[in-house]
Amino acid sequence: MPGAARGTLGVDFGTSNSAMAFVGPDGLARPVPLEGDEPTLPTAVFFNAEERSIHFGREAIALYLTGVDGRLMRSLKSLLGSSLLEEQTRVPEGMVSFRDVIARFLREMRARACQRLGHDVRKAVLGRPVHFVDEDRERDKRAQQALTQAAHAAGFEEVSLELEPIAAAFDYERRVTRETVVLIVDIGGGTSDFTVVRLGPDRAMRRERKGDVLATTGVHIGGTDYDRKLSLERVMPLLGYRHAGPTGREVPSSVFFDLSTWHLINWLYTPRVMRQVEDLRVDYRDKTLHDRLTRVLQDRLGHQLASEVEQAKIRTSMSDAPTAIDLSCIEPGLASPLAAAQTAHDLADLLKNVADCGHECLRRAGLQPSQLGGLYLTGGSSALRPFQDLLRREFPGAQLIVGDLFGGVASGLAYAGAIR
Repeated sequence: MPGAARGTLGVDFGTSNSAMAFVGPDGLARPVPLEGDEPTLPTAVFFNAEERSIHFGREAIALYLTGVDGRLMRSLKSLLGSSLLEEQTRVPEGMVSFRDVIARFLREMRARACQRLGHDVRKAVLGRPVHFVDEDRERDKRAQQALTQAAHAAGFEEVSLELEPIAAAFDYERRVTRETVVLIVDIGGGTSDFTVVRLGPDRAMRRERKGDVLATTGVHIGGTDYDRKLSLERVMPLLGYRHAGPTGREVPSSVFFDLSTWHLINWLYTPRVMRQVEDLRVDYRDKTLHDRLTRVLQDRLGHQLASEVEQAKIRTSMSDAPTAIDLSCIEPGLASPLAAAQTAHDLADLLKNVADCGHECLRRAGLQPSQLGGLYLTGGSSALRPFQDLLRREFPGAQLIVGDLFGGVASGLAYAGAIR
C-alpha cells in the first residue's frame, strides 16, 4: 500500500491521451508510467458488459475493437463545457453521468501513479486549455469548475490549475541556457493553445511568473477535429455522405457528422437512430452505400473507423509515402487511399485557423516572428507534417523546436506544483 501522502502530481488530462509527472528529490520532473512502461494513457473508458467490469486506456480500446460487448467512451475532455456533461448514460452497471465517468478516469490515473511512486499523493496541478469553450466565458467557467470537482472526486484534496501552454513553457525552460522569448505551440486532441513567454535560467525558480507571460490565445481545434475532417472527406462518402439520390437531393448528413466525432459515436447505436437510417434508404441511388452505413451501425464499427482514420493520419504525418484507411471491417478489401498531399488539402482551412491564432498571440504580445527565439511545439497533433510546413511559411525565420510532444505539459505542471 502507498505510504504517507506527499508531493504534487502534474496531471495532463487530455482529449486523446493523458499523462502524469512528478518532481523527484533531484528536482527533475519525470513521467509516471500509467500503463505498463507507457508514459501516456489513452483517455478512454470501456464498460465491459460481459464481465461487468471497467477498463481504461489501451486495454479499453483493445477490448472494444476485439468485439467484447460493452460501452466505449473516448474524448471525455470534449464533454467539459458541454450540456452533455450532466446527462446520464446507460452502461452495464446502470446509469452514470459523464461527469462521474471523468472522475473515475482521474481516480484510476491517481491510483496508478500512487502505486508507481510507492506513496500516496493528494495534491495535483491540472492543466487546462486557454479556452475550454470559444467565446463563452460562462461555459468556460463551468468547464473549469467541473474539472476541479472531478479531480476532488478522484481523491485529490488540493487542486490547482495552470494553462497547458504555460506548463509546456515551464518544461522547456529547464533546457534553455539564456533568456529568450518563445511562442509555445500546444496542439492537443481538442484545442490549440499559444503563449508568448519570456524564459530563462534565472527565471525558472521564481514563484511569480505573471509578468513573463506576454500573451495567450487559444482555439477549439485539435487532433480530433483533423480526424473528423479526414473521416468526412475520405470515409463517409463511401457510406453515402454527399451522395445524390434518385431525386437529385443529397442524403441527409447529420449521421455522418456524428459518426466522424469520437464522443458522439455511441449516441448512434440506438433503435431510434437505426430506424432513421433505415428510412434514408429511399434517398440512396446506390444501395451499396446504404448497406455499408447500416452495417457500421448494426455492428457498432464507428470507433474502429475513427481509429483507422487516426492511424492513417499519423502515418501520413511521419512519412510522405501514401497510405490507406483500412475499411475491411465494413467490407472485405474496402479502403480509402490517403496521401500526404490529400491530408494537407483536406486540413488546410483548419490548420490555417490554428496558425492565425498563433499570429493573434504574437500581435497581442506586440512582437514580430523575427523577434522570437523559437516556436516550441508540444502536444501530439503538433507533429502533423502539414502543420509544421505551414508554421515555417507563416513564421519565417523562427526556429521550430519539437519538444516532448506527449509528456511536456505534465512535466511543466509538476514543476509548477513543486514551486508552489
